[in-house]
Amino acid sequence: MHVFTPVITDDKVALHADLRAAAAALVAGEPDPIANMANVAALIWHYLPDLNWAGFYRLVGGELVLGPFQGKPACIRIPLGAGVCGTAATTRMTQLVPDVNAFPGHIACDAASASEIVVPLVHKGRLLGVLDLDSPHIGRFDEADAQGLEALCAAIMPALAGSN
Repeated sequence: MHVFTPVITDDKVALHADLRAAAAALVAGEPDPIANMANVAALIWHYLPDLNWAGFYRLVGGELVLGPFQGKPACIRIPLGAGVCGTAATTRMTQLVPDVNAFPGHIACDAASASEIVVPLVHKGRLLGVLDLDSPHIGRFDEADAQGLEALCAAIMPALAGSN
């Protein structure tokens, strides 16, 4: 059993560094990617404030399929190129969306979501899926969140690819 206590701070760099270290410790030695996604989604949910959804979509058969998450039930399948998640997957670039209503083609799985950040999961040149975080607050995510979440994903990528 792991006990993680989030850093209480307004310093996002420190918060994300602590989250990254906790996630790396949590997945260390576990070869199952679904179990690792489930634990990381729960960890993010408890570490980061002002979220209403945190989880993974996995690339399965040419589309994004809902993976482990925390929050309300979500869209099960997202075509590549559709919405924020599909855009992140297709471009392989983090999508930082301060106001989802201003994002062309946004897919509203939860009408309460106001902002979103999606990080593509790429391991050894292969797209595995995306990490998706939503917030009920406009402008919740910023560049510090993008950098922190990208570093977190890079740190745990082998555990998400099943090569831990």
